Amino acid sequence: MGDVAEELRELEESLWQPLTRMDAAYMESVLAPGFFEFTRSGRMLDREQVIALPLGDFATRTPLPEFAVRMIGDDVALVTYRSEVRFAREVHVANRASLWRRHPDAGWRLEFHQGTPTET
Repeated sequence: MGDVAEELRELEESLWQPLTRMDAAYMESVLAPGFFEFTRSGRMLDREQVIALPLGDFATRTPLPEFAVRMIGDDVALVTYRSEVRFAREVHVANRASLWRRHPDAGWRLEFHQGTPTET
């Protein structure tokens, strides 16, 4: 599972890098067609909304703290971690969960994501 965990860490961390996160073509290649998420603020967003979402300047602590991969099936993985994201002078901390599925023709694609705010 070491190679899978490292591949999923790289993919997950790429979603927290401004250069790749703001690249619509990259996001389209990573997010599955039916992707949706529950944001840290409680909103539900679909794939198109996430790709179009303007985030502004932000910085995220990497490597992602408490990163863990749990294989749910041969080609399905649950990724969990804690995010620490700085927007201007505010730091937002959340527990995160992502569901990734390996597609034969496209590799790992993100199917679902959820962020739950936390104090630490």
